[in-house]
Amino acid sequence: MTAYPVNMAVKPDVTPFFDPDTNTISYVVKDPESSACAVVDSVMDIDYAAGRISFDHADRMIAFIQEKNLKLEWIIETHVHADHLSAAPYIQEKLGGKLGIGSKIKVVQETFGKVFNEGTEFQRDGSQFDKLFEDGDTYQVGGMNCFAMYTPGHTPACMVHVMGNAAFVGDTLFMPDGGSARADFPGGDAGTLYDSIQKLLTLPDDMRLFMCHDYGPNGRDIQWETTVGDEKQHNIHVGGNKTREEFIAFRTERDAQLDMPRLIIPSLQVNMRAGRLPTDESGKQVLKVPVNGL
Repeated sequence: MTAYPVNMAVKPDVTPFFDPDTNTISYVVKDPESSACAVVDSVMDIDYAAGRISFDHADRMIAFIQEKNLKLEWIIETHVHADHLSAAPYIQEKLGGKLGIGSKIKVVQETFGKVFNEGTEFQRDGSQFDKLFEDGDTYQVGGMNCFAMYTPGHTPACMVHVMGNAAFVGDTLFMPDGGSARADFPGGDAGTLYDSIQKLLTLPDDMRLFMCHDYGPNGRDIQWETTVGDEKQHNIHVGGNKTREEFIAFRTERDAQLDMPRLIIPSLQVNMRAGRLPTDESGKQVLKVPVNGL
């Protein structure tokens, strides 16, 4: 395994922004020693039935960054989300910063370029993003060293981003009572997800973990922060030394019972384009609905 440059002495300021429509938590992550910050997993609002896009959630994050006089340096996507649309280009237009995602975005683009019957004009090389991260790649937010961990399984392009003593896990893991994400999307794999979770759990026990989603299991309040140690001990899907075979059997049975995410069709089309909406030949923004394609 790649030796990751963990530095638990650096403690970034993490501000969450919860979107109740998609149960997504986005984050502004500030370097503790400067005004530099990053945005992780932003949300663009959609009224799918009406075909209307808006930016209330992103505007809240933008207003916070501006009010705090922060400088946005990175806009990070942990993966190509299937349950919400990214607001990355909207935020980038307002505040600047580089947009990054894992290099396996190219695999996702190839897979879903076929599903949505995209033409040759749709580039499948990740060029819609400013940075394609490989496992172990490092970058900086101000003076804070950050790095990316490759954690496939939920999708082929999932990555965990570690900034000081805070790790942003995307859908690799949920809160301990939420377990783990599904692994049945094209390119997903339950065994690979188990391996990625075990890799994530080799980080220090007191590493803070920040979730991308929470659904309030059993009626509890929404939560988004836990630790590696808590997940090791209490995660209902992988904690307590559950085996790879046990996880694969559970995840496979469970995934077969799940409905497709409500926003998967618009989300994939938009997010594989780095948050930009597809257009028709006239330049009009449109979304396709593949029949029996997912």
